[in-house]
Amino acid sequence: MLKKFADQIIAYLPHIIAAVIVLILGIILTKIANKLLLKGLKKSKIDSTAHSFLHSVLRTVLYILVAIITLSVLKVPMTSIVAAVGAAGVAIALALQGSLSNVAGGFLIMFTHPFKCGDFVEINSESGSVNEITILYTKLLTTDNKAVLIPNGTVIGSTIINYTQEDLRRLEMHFSIDYTSDYRKAQKLILEIINANPLALDKPEKPFVTMCEHAESSIKLLTRVWVKSSDYWDLNFQLLEQVKEKFDENGITIPFNTLDLRVHNL
Repeated sequence: MLKKFADQIIAYLPHIIAAVIVLILGIILTKIANKLLLKGLKKSKIDSTAHSFLHSVLRTVLYILVAIITLSVLKVPMTSIVAAVGAAGVAIALALQGSLSNVAGGFLIMFTHPFKCGDFVEINSESGSVNEITILYTKLLTTDNKAVLIPNGTVIGSTIINYTQEDLRRLEMHFSIDYTSDYRKAQKLILEIINANPLALDKPEKPFVTMCEHAESSIKLLTRVWVKSSDYWDLNFQLLEQVKEKFDENGITIPFNTLDLRVHNL
């Protein structure tokens, strides 16, 4: 029995050696193909958002192909391979339902293009710049450079707010002034500041300032101005500073909460 077993091993040895060679060559060629794909994608007109996703998909497919070819070289019957792959596929599908939904979500992101790398988005109460989209998750970088990984299934099932998809945004601000202050003068001062700022745009609509509310302790002035999406926060911060300085120079009071404390001697 030992002699028969040894003879079988010796007879099968060429197939084992060939399978090992095929496996090693397959892994090497897969890595080369992945590198060539990345170089080709960088030179192509394909959206950079799809680069990492396509790379992940191709790498997975090639490794599966290498495994199947290796099994074929080992003289494993194709019917057995197909049956094994089918059984494994069912088992994996049941065990990894969440992961498969993430894969499906990745494909939907690629086809529907709700955002691309570099866009500033809000997904599932998390906001940041899209850094990478892989086969399983989307990576965001927050404003303080924290990495947030959101499963693609969650991304597709959530409301997505894309702040930079459009070239222009409308900046809306509220300024409060005291009831004793001249609100018309305050309106004029705000408009002068906006018109003097190069980031503020006259199109699609001219900037305007109007009274929008009689609050408990202040008059609220609504300000709307169009701006490039990339300049949104710069203009917002500049207007806050410049309006405060201008109000102080012209005697316009910005109200704040006060506490009246009375002490009674008992």
